[in-house]
Amino acid sequence: MLSHELNKGFIKRADKRIWILFMEDIDLIWTEESRKEVFKTPVFSIQELNSRSPQGEMGRFSVIDAPDWAIVVPALETEQGRVFLMVRQWRHGAQRLSLEFPGGVFERGERGEEAAARELREETGYTAGHIRALGEMSPNPAIMSNRVHFYLAQDLRDTGRQELDKDEYVGVERVPVEEVLKKMGQPPYIHSLMASALALYLRQLG
Repeated sequence: MLSHELNKGFIKRADKRIWILFMEDIDLIWTEESRKEVFKTPVFSIQELNSRSPQGEMGRFSVIDAPDWAIVVPALETEQGRVFLMVRQWRHGAQRLSLEFPGGVFERGERGEEAAARELREETGYTAGHIRALGEMSPNPAIMSNRVHFYLAQDLRDTGRQELDKDEYVGVERVPVEEVLKKMGQPPYIHSLMASALALYLRQLG
């Protein structure tokens, strides 16, 4: 069965397809033989994988399993020009404040556009008349299995009310696009996925 799949140009494994652009890439692909959960938290679990190398040797690897994430770039037209609607919040890993685009975890059964719209409304109090997909990426393909989905939100309307969780303390700011472009990668723009979101936003401008 495997050789038949390879002749068709892909490997199907765990309901996912890994497209092989060149046949020599076969020598780079590991095959998962088994996995078990070794640690679980409310937001992620850690899986221990036993995988076979292209040369047939076994290796053990740790992978973080988590739900997919949505990040939304809210672009708002003002008399002073276009601004981004951004949120400032404390990040426990970095132990500092971070200025970011709104975003968060998919809820069970939720589509990407729904997650983006919900996170925008909850964190900023704004709704969007139009949400468009910008792309998706692996946040860290070396150790994480989930995907992050990016969206552009336009035609924004302020409802005047955030819908934060009890442990969320989020400030909302309007930031000129030029300022974000100039300062991305410097405090308080410390979150690497925001740089990815910004790059996808710029790509859609052409």
